[in-house]
Parts: sequence; C-alpha cells; structure tokens
Amino acid sequence: MSTRSGAAAGAPPTRRATRRRGRRRESLAALGMVSPAVFLLVMFIVIPVVLAFALAFTNARLVSPTPAQFTGLQNFRTLLDDPLFYKSLRNTFYFAVVVVPLQGGLALVLALLVNAKVKGVNFFRTVYFLPVVTSMVVVSILWTLLYQKTGLVNEIISHLTFGQVQGPDWLTNPSTAMPAIIVMSVWQGVGFHMVIWLAGLQTIPQDLYEAADMDGATRWVRFRHVTWPGLSATRTFVLITITISAFALFTQVSVMTQGGPLDATSTVVYQAVRTGYSQQQTGYASAISLVFFVLVLAVSLVQRFLTREKD
Repeated sequence: MSTRSGAAAGAPPTRRATRRRGRRRESLAALGMVSPAVFLLVMFIVIPVVLAFALAFTNARLVSPTPAQFTGLQNFRTLLDDPLFYKSLRNTFYFAVVVVPLQGGLALVLALLVNAKVKGVNFFRTVYFLPVVTSMVVVSILWTLLYQKTGLVNEIISHLTFGQVQGPDWLTNPSTAMPAIIVMSVWQGVGFHMVIWLAGLQTIPQDLYEAADMDGATRWVRFRHVTWPGLSATRTFVLITITISAFALFTQVSVMTQGGPLDATSTVVYQAVRTGYSQQQTGYASAISLVFFVLVLAVSLVQRFLTREKD
C-alpha cells in the first residue's frame, strides 16, 4: 500500500520533468532556426550601426597608419560649416518631397486600374511590376542613354513638336538633372507600391461597395468614403517606405551623374559614401550618416503621427 502511494506521489513530478524537457528541446530547436538570421542581423546591421555611432566622434580614416583618435564633436562642427552638406540635404528633401506624393499617387491609380476584374489584367500587372525586378544599376545605365542629347527622349520631343523643340542634355544641365532622376526613379519604383496598394484594396469588404451602390453613390463618393478609409493602414506603410527609399537615394546619382553637375544631384547618402570611400574620411562620413539617420527617423515619426488612426 505504501509502495503504491509512493509511486502515485512520484508520478506528477515525472510528468512535469517530461514537459520541461520537451519545452527545452523546443526552445533549442527554435534558437537553432533563428540563429542564422540573428547572426546576419548582428553582423550587417547592429555592428555597422554601433561602429558608425562610435566612429562619428573620431578622426578615423579608411586607410591610415595611425590609429583613430577621439575628437568629440569636431566632425559635427565641421558638418555645420560644410556648404556641400546643406546642398545635399536640400537635394535630398527636394527629391523626397516630389517623389513621395507622385509615386504613391501614381501607384494608387495603377492599383485601382488593375484591381478591375477584366480579361488580361494580369498582363498589365506584370508589365507595371517588371521595372521593380530589374537592377537599379541596369535601369540607371539604360536611362542615361535615353537622356543623352541624341537619346530617345529628345528624339520623341523633337518628333512631337515637329522639330521646333530640341531637348537638352538632361543629365549635364543643373536645372534638369534632378527632375530627370526623379522621373526615372518613379518609373522604376511605382510597380512595387502598386502591388502594396492592390493588396490593401483586396482586403476591403465587397459588402461596403454593394451598400454604396444601393445608395446610388458615384465612383468618387465610393472612393472617398469606402476605399480611402479602408486603405488607412496601407497608406501609412506606403508613405513611410517611399519616404525612406527617397531619402536613401544613391544608386541613380552614383551611376548617372556622380553628384553633378555642380553638385545639383548630390544627396546626403551619396556625400557620405563619397566622403568615406573616395576621400577616406571615415569619421566624418559616419557623422554625416548619424545626422542623416536622426533626420530620417524624425520624418518617419512625424509621418506616422500624421497618418495614425484617430479614434
């Protein structure tokens, strides 16, 4: 009798121990699955960010026989007196202010068009999305050829105006270089955000549209009171992603204009990369990147606040 009681009393701890071992194995398995992603995240994001913060307060150079020395806020004081930084900052904001509404609005229009249930709509979805899967370097080289004095763009302008208007050399003119990059960037990126808008459109319940049709609502009324409110979460995501991408403008400038002409297309990211690698001023480039990070974070937070869902 006492033996049975002892066995019965020992059974629950055994079950608890088994459950603990099972949970431990599950935790180890989960840790093993996420460890490669965590390793890559630490190596390529966390460590570079920490190094950028640290190097911003030193006089570190990319290649130098002398070790880096702590210089405090000297890099930031130099940055405040750098006219190229302010010009790059203006160019970056100019690009973002134009691209964000233009690309977001055009992507929404395309999403509304390809959301229709008509024959052949998948073909147009593919065509609009093709530039997204093409390398930005390849696209930049292609558009550089199109923008030449004797390129296709000027040929089209000449034919449309019967030879009365001759287009400029778009990328060597300070007044047209940035608009030319803007047009190319919008063309290349609009397909991605079209897909995001399209996904948001397809989450809106069809019952709302049927109710609006029964009330005799026009297309504009349906868009204003059904579609637009239903895209609130999608709208926030699209605006923030376009803004971050616009502020990170680099590849187009590096391939097409190298910051010229007369620094008309120099951006903050391009200046930081050129300063860090071409001029080998790693500490100063890190200071530029740090200031840029704070600016982008502030803009993103303001956007998130303005587009938040209000009770």
